[in-house]
Amino acid sequence: MQLTEHTPGDHYFIRSVTPDAVQINDDTHHTSLILGAHLLVPDWSVTSLSELDEHTTAPLLEHSPELVVLGVGTQQSFPPTEVMRLFLAQQVGLECMTLDAACRTFNVLMSENRRALLGLILPTRDK
Repeated sequence: MQLTEHTPGDHYFIRSVTPDAVQINDDTHHTSLILGAHLLVPDWSVTSLSELDEHTTAPLLEHSPELVVLGVGTQQSFPPTEVMRLFLAQQVGLECMTLDAACRTFNVLMSENRRALLGLILPTRDK
């Protein structure tokens, strides 16, 4: 069996994830964000799946990805049915996963040069 090591190229790469933070390349983020190979939208206004609607998913769909991976929490959950219909109508795949699974999946998709976006929903931090 031939093994190939996938290393980050000239795209964003997730190095680590905790329930309330994600390290992308050399920067740590503590707020929800949208991530693509060459796209980083920090401070996405979503803090739970229930907040997803036509307005809050627009930043994901405007980039015409073939697939969007949503990562939230430590237990798998799903967005409202209306949101799933929005993605279906745009012919964009939608996968919902835990934060760590979504981050691993994103790294694999980027190593395959897929046209995918990651939406990470992190809880708000008390100041």
